[in-house]
Amino acid sequence: MQIFKDKVILITGANRGIGQAFVKALLNNGAKKIYATCRNLNTIPTFDDNRVVILPLDITDDKQISMIASIAQDTEILINNAGALSAGNILEGDLTGMENDMHVNYFGTIKMMRAFKPILKKNKPSKLINIVSIAAYSPLPSIAGYAASKAALFSATQSVRIELAKDRVAVYAVNPGAIDTDMNKGSDWDMPDADSTVLKILGYVSEGMLDIVPDVMGQGMYKAWSEDPSKLAKIFSDLYYADNTN
Repeated sequence: MQIFKDKVILITGANRGIGQAFVKALLNNGAKKIYATCRNLNTIPTFDDNRVVILPLDITDDKQISMIASIAQDTEILINNAGALSAGNILEGDLTGMENDMHVNYFGTIKMMRAFKPILKKNKPSKLINIVSIAAYSPLPSIAGYAASKAALFSATQSVRIELAKDRVAVYAVNPGAIDTDMNKGSDWDMPDADSTVLKILGYVSEGMLDIVPDVMGQGMYKAWSEDPSKLAKIFSDLYYADNTN
């Protein structure tokens, strides 16, 4: 995957899961520099590599975003991975959790894209990679607020792809299914690990695939949705009512 060699990359939510896996994989693929960011620096590993620059970043904090943008002017690839998930359905769930999911997953990512637009244009050809979710296609009621925020992010990503195409900034939407990370801790689903998933994502990016579903579970759900959205809705319905009868 030579397209990542000697590149300067910024990753949000780099302290765990997919974000941490991105850092490790990109180091192994010859990245020149990686800005590894997260809200709480006490939770991020050192990575033991002087190419990694660790920075504090809460993507809902305008001042922190501005500070990071001023520091990371050499960014050529932006990976928007930071996200939040609150359990709860639409009609009875905690609205505070839903608002936080939207605040982080949607508006926080939009703020990052806006702040880094001039940077990516200056350093073109460049890449913008948004980690969305397969839930963007059809929400599971038990995480409906999260799914709604990811659906909004997926739509925004498609719009930004059109906006930035003339500027030679390639925009990727990554829609994984359930991955074995802290976000899915406690689930009994058969999930791939973050490291293998990230390698597949980077492979698809290298091939120029703009809409990426990297895992078998996600691909099955996407196939059902693409054939008929009601098929994926039925899958989520069966999961939801099975969980609520245990």
